[in-house]
Amino acid sequence: MAAEKQNKSKKDNKQNQQKKGLFNRGLSKLAAAAVIIGCVALVISTETDCSNKEAELDAIQAQIDAYKIENAELQRTLESDDFSAYMERIALEERGYAYPDERRFYDTSRD
Repeated sequence: MAAEKQNKSKKDNKQNQQKKGLFNRGLSKLAAAAVIIGCVALVISTETDCSNKEAELDAIQAQIDAYKIENAELQRTLESDDFSAYMERIALEERGYAYPDERRFYDTSRD
């Protein structure tokens, strides 16, 4: 009988120890699960940001390539001997200038 009382008192002590304290096993498991979920969310967020930045980088690289082509064209124009023809073309096509004896007709019906 003494052995039964001793076993019973050991079981009661174990149950009291598990119930006591703020950090029992259930709370520890819950905290670990919360940390894991937080880490997974952080990894997903980081991957999303990374893919967005890579898309921005591709767009910027395309703009850089376009500017390099434009700069190469302008450099060829500057190095050529026919700079006055270039200036004339820009004045006529892009700036809207005309020769003194030239007549221009504009279609105003499309306004």
